[in-house]
Amino acid sequence: MSEAADFYRHLKELFGSDPSRGRRRAERTGRSERTGSQPFDPGREPRGLGGLIDSLAHELGWSSPLAKSELIAAWGDVVGEETSKHSAPVGIEGGTLTVQCDSTSWATQLRLMRGEMLAHIERRYPDAGVENIRFIGPDVPTWKRGPRSVPGRGPRDTYG
Repeated sequence: MSEAADFYRHLKELFGSDPSRGRRRAERTGRSERTGSQPFDPGREPRGLGGLIDSLAHELGWSSPLAKSELIAAWGDVVGEETSKHSAPVGIEGGTLTVQCDSTSWATQLRLMRGEMLAHIERRYPDAGVENIRFIGPDVPTWKRGPRSVPGRGPRDTYG
């Protein structure tokens, strides 16, 4: 089977398989079957595409991943322009948003603002499921791991 045929079958299962459902319903209600579409028939009201996409995303279980990616993409709007220059979201895992900061002082300042940021995130992105924020400093080299590490106090042993 081709991928297109599999996809078609999947959509058929989701949205129904009988294209003549509308005609049967019209026959049951006693309305005469018309050929073509009439401008003011019931069910012809225009609907917004956004609402349709939202309902489809909710039905397929995509609401939470979409909200998480939207939160990460809109980080500058969430925390402000100046703060977003010095911090960047790394990811959301297990309800914890991890944010990497340019320096440890920025990480400390953002830790002090954690409650306010959490309230703002929960208000704007409730489907993201963020329960906590973890701020980390910049990546720095470590002597704790690696091919030449030894147990003990580490590099302080040789400096004094």
